[in-house]
Amino acid sequence: MEGVGCSAALGDGAAASPRDLSLVPERIQRREQERQLEVERRKQKRQDQEVEEEKSGFFAAAFARERAAAEELLRGEASAERLEEAANRLQGLRRLLNDSVLFLAAYDLRQGQAALAQLQATLTERRQELQPKKRFAFKARKKDAAGAAQVDAAPAASAAPSPPSAEEEGAPGLSWACGFSNLESQDLEKRAEELHQRDILLSDLTNCTVRLRGNPNTLRLAKARGCKVLCGPVSTSVFLEDCCDCVLAVACQQLRVHTTKDTRVFLQVTSRAIVEDCSGIQFAPYTWSYPGIDKDFQDSGLDRSRNNWDHVDDFNWLARNVPSPNWSILPEAERDIQWD
Repeated sequence: MEGVGCSAALGDGAAASPRDLSLVPERIQRREQERQLEVERRKQKRQDQEVEEEKSGFFAAAFARERAAAEELLRGEASAERLEEAANRLQGLRRLLNDSVLFLAAYDLRQGQAALAQLQATLTERRQELQPKKRFAFKARKKDAAGAAQVDAAPAASAAPSPPSAEEEGAPGLSWACGFSNLESQDLEKRAEELHQRDILLSDLTNCTVRLRGNPNTLRLAKARGCKVLCGPVSTSVFLEDCCDCVLAVACQQLRVHTTKDTRVFLQVTSRAIVEDCSGIQFAPYTWSYPGIDKDFQDSGLDRSRNNWDHVDDFNWLARNVPSPNWSILPEAERDIQWD
C-alpha cells in the first residue's frame, strides 16, 4: 500500500511538473516586460531632466542678455527714447519670467524678480530726472506772494506729476505681492483699480472664495485647497499648481495646470490649455460676469469670440485617438453654479 501511495505521489508530482514548467516562459516574459518598463521610465525621467535643464539654460542666457541691454540703456544719458526702449526691454524680461514660472527653481524665480524690481526702480528714477523742474520766480511784494506761488506751482504740478512707484507701475519683482496668501475660510476680493495689468499671486489658501473683478496681467494660483476663485479677463497666462478640490473661473490667453486634482475650470482661452501631472480636471465654458467686465475684456486684448475651452493638451498622455483619463468635459447638468 505504501508503494502504491508513493507511486501515486510521484505520479501527481510528475503530472504537476509540466504545468509549473509551462509557467516559466510567462514569468520570464513578465519580468522582461517589467524590466523594459523600468528602463523606459528611467529613460523618460532622464529626458525630462535634460529638457528642464535645457529650458533653464535658455532662460538664464536670454534673461542675462536682456538684462544687460536694459542696464546699458539705463546707465547712459537719460532721454525719452532710451528710457522707452529700456521699458520695452523690461517688458520682455517680464514675459520671459512669466513663461518660465513652471520650470524655474524657486531661488532662480526670486532672483529674477529681484533683478526686475531693481531695474524698474532705476527706470522710475531716470524718468523722474527727465521731468521739468519747478519754475522759480522772484516775488516783488509780500501781498502778491500767495498769488505768485499759486501761479508758479500750478503749471509745475501739471508738467511734473509725482512719478508712480515701481509697484504702481507693475514692477515684476514687486507685483507678485498683489494677492492673498496663508488664509483660511475667508471671502476675499480685489477690484479693477487694484488689479489692472498686475501680476497676481494666490497661495496657500484653504476653503476661501476669491473674487478678482478686473484685468490682471497674469494669475498664479498655488497650493489651494477647497477654494473658489473667480477672475476677470487675464491679458496673458494663468498658472495653476498643486491645487485640490477647487473651482476656477477665468478668461485668459494661456492656461497651464500642473500637479492639480479634482478641480473644475470654467474657462475662456484663446490658445490650447495644458495639463501635466493632473487628475480629475473638468472643463466648462467661462460664465462668470460682473459689472464692468466688458471694459476689462477690451483692456485685456482678448478675443471674446474665440474660446478653446475644450481643447486641452495633456503632457502625460501621448496616446492618439484615446482620450486622456486625467481631464474631461464637465456635464452640462453640473455647470449651473451660483457664483455670488
